[in-house]
Amino acid sequence: MPRVADHAERRLTIAAAFQKLVADEGLRRTSFVRVAAEAGVSVGLIQHYFANRDELLLFAYEEGLRSIAARVEARIQAGESAGRPISAILLSGLEELLPLDEQRSVEYRVQQSLRTEALSDDALAQVVRQAAAALHARVATAIGNGKECGEVEAAVDADRNAMMILATADGLAAALALPESPALPQVSAQSEVSARADLRADAVLRPVLDLVFTGRCRHFDR
Repeated sequence: MPRVADHAERRLTIAAAFQKLVADEGLRRTSFVRVAAEAGVSVGLIQHYFANRDELLLFAYEEGLRSIAARVEARIQAGESAGRPISAILLSGLEELLPLDEQRSVEYRVQQSLRTEALSDDALAQVVRQAAAALHARVATAIGNGKECGEVEAAVDADRNAMMILATADGLAAALALPESPALPQVSAQSEVSARADLRADAVLRPVLDLVFTGRCRHFDR
């Protein structure tokens, strides 16, 4: 019996090839011909699933956002199950926005390329705005939850501080995306990936979170 084509899997394979090319060489040098070669499929197959490059671009961007959101949610669930403070869970989630390994580096480069494209593409700009609003809302909600449990003072402005936290994370991501940034402490090549995650997040993000999450969760006093 012939194998039934998994259309969702094919779309994801094509999107992954597109993302890799964008990350490695930039959006302007990406074409259906090059995506087909990278994915190991025909140009005709790509055209079967995506009418044009803009449609593929939008799908690839949204797929990257879904992947990040799923990992952040997994970190939240793990943190809640372990009874960790909200600030620690938020820090863990923010690490998924940083280019600390190959997958996250590809995602970051694709997002930056497509954010630039969104300046002149209304459909893409709408997706970018929605993604930014959703991320802002998630951080603001974490601050609001911190107020309820005692980690955050009641008078703290959740929206303003969410913006501060995300601006810091965005700046850190941009610095990390550049190889051997002199603005950041270096680590040995032997333990580069894990050390970068711990060192950069703790050295840059934790102090900012500590400005907002100044208290102790009352759940730990029960």
